[in-house]
Amino acid sequence: MAIKARNKVEPAFNSSSMSDLVFLLLIFFMLTSTLVAPNAIKLMLPSSSSKTMAKQTVTVYINEEMTYFVDETPADESQLMELINDKIGVDSEATVVLRSDKSVPVQYIVNVIDAVNQINNATDNNHKVILATAPKK
Repeated sequence: MAIKARNKVEPAFNSSSMSDLVFLLLIFFMLTSTLVAPNAIKLMLPSSSSKTMAKQTVTVYINEEMTYFVDETPADESQLMELINDKIGVDSEATVVLRSDKSVPVQYIVNVIDAVNQINNATDNNHKVILATAPKK
C-alpha cells in the first residue's frame, strides 16, 4: 500500500516579501537622511584651496549678524571663553573649528582665537583653532 503525502514541499523560493522589505528600508533611509542637518546655522564661508582635516571637538559659528554660537548655543563675547572651556572638557589637545560668515570683520574671528588662547594659558593645554572654508570654485 503506497502512502502519498498530501502537502508537497516545493524547492522554489518566493522573493516577493524580500522586495517589500527592501522598498521599506529604502523609504526609511530616504526620510531619515533628509532630517539630518550637519550645519544648522547657514553661513557663506570664505573660499580656499587648502584642505586641512582635523577631529573637531567644538564648533564656533559667527553669523552675518555678528552673533556667536558655540555648538549652536547662542553666546556673547563675554560668555565665549566659558562656553568653549565647558565644551572642551578635559581634552588637552582639542580642536576648535571656527565657521565664520565671509562678511564678518576679522575682529570677531580674533575674539574667538583670543578666547581659546586664554583657555590654553589658564589650563596649560594645546588647543587649536581651525578656520573652516568652502572649496574654491
